[in-house]
Amino acid sequence: MTIGPTVSGKIALARQMARSALARDLGDFGPEVVAKAKLCLLDFLSCAFEAGHHPWSRQAVAIAQPGGGATIIGTQQLSSPADAAFANAVMGHGLVREDMHAASIAHHGVVIWPTLLALSEQAPLRGARLLTSAIIGYETGARIGRALLTSDLARLYRPTGLVAPLGAALAGSFALGLSEDAATSAIAIATNTSSGLNEWPHAGGSDMYFHPGFAASNAIKAIGLAATGAFGSETILEGEAGLFAAYRRQVAPDCIALFPNGECEIMAVYNKPVPACNFAQTAAQAALHVSRELAGTGEIDRVVIRAPDAAVRYPGCDSMGPYRNALQAKMSIPFSVAATLARGEIEEGNYAELADAGIIRLVSVTELEADPGFTAAFPGKQGAEVTLHLRDGRTIRHALPDVIAATPSDIRARFRAAAGRVLGEDRTHRLEQLIEDCERLGNAGAIAAQCRLETDRVLRSAS
Repeated sequence: MTIGPTVSGKIALARQMARSALARDLGDFGPEVVAKAKLCLLDFLSCAFEAGHHPWSRQAVAIAQPGGGATIIGTQQLSSPADAAFANAVMGHGLVREDMHAASIAHHGVVIWPTLLALSEQAPLRGARLLTSAIIGYETGARIGRALLTSDLARLYRPTGLVAPLGAALAGSFALGLSEDAATSAIAIATNTSSGLNEWPHAGGSDMYFHPGFAASNAIKAIGLAATGAFGSETILEGEAGLFAAYRRQVAPDCIALFPNGECEIMAVYNKPVPACNFAQTAAQAALHVSRELAGTGEIDRVVIRAPDAAVRYPGCDSMGPYRNALQAKMSIPFSVAATLARGEIEEGNYAELADAGIIRLVSVTELEADPGFTAAFPGKQGAEVTLHLRDGRTIRHALPDVIAATPSDIRARFRAAAGRVLGEDRTHRLEQLIEDCERLGNAGAIAAQCRLETDRVLRSAS
């Protein structure tokens, strides 16, 4: 039964999006969009493989119930789709290097890919449908996030936890071929799970790592409930107690169009070059430039960082310490810049020595300021400037108008390195080929299965 108009005479936003998404196929998208989706999948997997040994990853895997048919990446363990999606999302988020959509201040890939990979092992799913589902998921979460999120809201609630469950729910609904009614209900039920508080940067907790896990797991459950006939509140977005009223405290827009004028939000997603907060990326890159003009950090008297207001105001980004754990340092723009200046490089090792005297001294003489020009250009561009005031009176300054994203070759190289350490070179090559040939795959579940440590034995026994 298709309900259609609400009592106000308008089609509910959730139904508008479901109707639009379910009419899509891969042929609607250009080759650059399809290629971007594949790169995002490679990058998600590289993060998950590389972060598999971190404490939060091990914790997420430990609570997954054994049994079921869904792969937990980099392990021999099979679990339920919801538990596997939870664990894989946590691992994908574990480096703080996941892909980023600046306008929604959210990481959609670490929710969408775990959801779709888990579903791909539960029901027949062709590769072309997997890619189309992912593109829809990025589009949905990003468009809702653009309309919903403000810097004030993001100081309190984690944007990924608010909007990514909705995108993943519609992505999974498309993947499984749900009806318009069921897809609308999946969005509605998933919206009820929107959550994630931003106290962790202040308290030093590891809550953040689990936000995508809850989002992916809840999306799986919302899809499953809708598929069995559960009926969600169709006006969950614009209703008087819906998402916009609850979080934005404003009336929702009349329409949230997907793919307007052929535009795809996944093309606005960038892949981080640095394992740190999105807002620390450009400033760290600018700091790398100025570090090359330094004889030594002892010359530095004062550091001034200028960035968009959204960056300065995001929780933890202005932290001057003390830093209880690497996550707090990765969130801090002053720490990221100071570590880059001290080490002359940007890498995971920058966050290994939180009490390094040289880094802490630089943090203590750092000023972080909102820049009107960078603020006006955000979120289309994420600029930053780093100025060093030296003890001899000289200044060294470098500004970047936008973040320099990881290139496709960067993404492939780090995927091969991370996956190779876990799977070995041959199976890593096979996994990369499966993703490269994804639109031609008859069974997209082969991608998830290839991420399992026992894949070779399973494939031989099935042949």
